[in-house]
Amino acid sequence: MNIKTGDTVVLLTGKYEDKKDSNGKVLTHKVIAASPKEGKVIVEGVNTVKKHVKPRKQGETGGIIETEGAIYACKVALYCPNCKQGVRAKANIVDGKKIRVCAKCGKEI
Repeated sequence: MNIKTGDTVVLLTGKYEDKKDSNGKVLTHKVIAASPKEGKVIVEGVNTVKKHVKPRKQGETGGIIETEGAIYACKVALYCPNCKQGVRAKANIVDGKKIRVCAKCGKEI
C-alpha cells in the first residue's frame, strides 16, 4: 500500500470522485489514518457515518456523533501537485533511502 497517514489523495470512485471546486481544481482530501493490514484508509470528510455513543463516565453525555469511516485504499490515488491530478507512485532509492515519486513526472511526492 503506497498511501500513508498525512498524504493528500484524490478519490477515484464513489460519490466524491472527480469533484471540482468553483475554480475547476480537483478536490483533494487528507488521509487521517492508514491500515495496511486491512488495506483501508480513513479520509477526512469522506464516508461519514453516524455512531451511537454511550456515556462512559458519570456526567459525560452520550448521543449520536458523526465520524469518518474507512474506505479501501484502492479507491484513492496520491495527489501530485506538479501534475495536479491523482497518480500512481513508484519508489526510487536516493542515498540509501526509499522515496516515493510520481510515475508520470518523476517529481518527489
